[in-house]
Amino acid sequence: MQEEAKIMQLAERMSRLGTETAFEVLAAAKAREAAGHEVIHLEIGEPDFETPEYIVEAAVGALRSGAHHYTPATGILELRQVIATAVAKTRGIRVDPDQVVVTPGGKPIIFFSLLALAGDGDEVIYPNPGFPIYESMIRYVGAKPVPVPLREELDFRLDVEELLGLITDRTRIIIINSPNNPTGSVLTAEDLENIASKVVDRNLMVLSDEIYSRILYEGEHASITRYPGMQEKTILLDGFSKTYAMTGWRLGYGVMNRGLAQQIGKLMINSNSCTAAFTQIAGIAALTGDQGPSLRMVETFRQRRDRVVELLNEIAGVTCRLPQGAFYAFPNIKSFEKPAREIQNLLLTKADLALLSGTAFGCFGEGYLRFSYAASMENLEEGVRRMASTLARMRA
Repeated sequence: MQEEAKIMQLAERMSRLGTETAFEVLAAAKAREAAGHEVIHLEIGEPDFETPEYIVEAAVGALRSGAHHYTPATGILELRQVIATAVAKTRGIRVDPDQVVVTPGGKPIIFFSLLALAGDGDEVIYPNPGFPIYESMIRYVGAKPVPVPLREELDFRLDVEELLGLITDRTRIIIINSPNNPTGSVLTAEDLENIASKVVDRNLMVLSDEIYSRILYEGEHASITRYPGMQEKTILLDGFSKTYAMTGWRLGYGVMNRGLAQQIGKLMINSNSCTAAFTQIAGIAALTGDQGPSLRMVETFRQRRDRVVELLNEIAGVTCRLPQGAFYAFPNIKSFEKPAREIQNLLLTKADLALLSGTAFGCFGEGYLRFSYAASMENLEEGVRRMASTLARMRA
């Protein structure tokens, strides 16, 4: 390492770059499995379902038909048209294909939006606990992360008045995420309307992460884009990973005003060139084909959610709110008076149960664990059993 340091000096900004604890815990869990342990995996945020066969067949057919080459940086027109139609229908807004930018996964929309809009001295408001890449990328571009806490007493919805109080003349972006990772909370239409009415005339943009919009258990998804003046001020992030169990396909998109879409297109050219052709063709099939597999998957998640939350609330010293969306439970473990990271590690090393501390999603996640129920009912029940047993020994 010392020899490497003599010939390689990293740029200072690399020290500001964070990571995703989920992948670190996954690596540690895989190491335990390699050593002969039987680990229950509840750490990774991806559906435990296979991509529907009709989508796979569309991709295979595309490859066999010669979809092997570059595509336009912002995505092939047919896919952008299909996305525009789908978003217009689900959000109740008008969308043109030139407002859509297709990317290899949803993360580039976060990265590109921050690169394009925020820099040194700027401020970005984001939910905490929240997806860790928000804070990581805010710091990386040199902006100041300004967390808005998600508190249990509000079912982990952000306090709109508290959010509005954090806005300054330096605020360039407000990030909202509903349904939320890691808490499963959902912003109400009233919340969104209130935010919209107060920011529509401000010199800032909203990045609305709606990747879990189709994994919702009560009511219909509400998007801030539907309120007057907000479509031009919002970058809507969505994709295929969660709804269609396509995490490994790397296919996401952003919907934004035309001027910003052109700039994000430049960032695509300078980084990825384009998104793979065959995955885009699979995306067309996903949005225009049979939605039954996705609906059945969400119903399965609902059944698991109800059972997991019931079981978690039966553990002495643990309480858990009922999440309204996504596929995560966020149980409260404050009564054990130990750091959540310590309990996370204890559960892995003593119970072969891989899940995440709430602090993997920010400082306001202390006292909680993230429990992914994107796993079989058998594994979920066994995971809760192991958790209950280990926590009971802690109290003994």
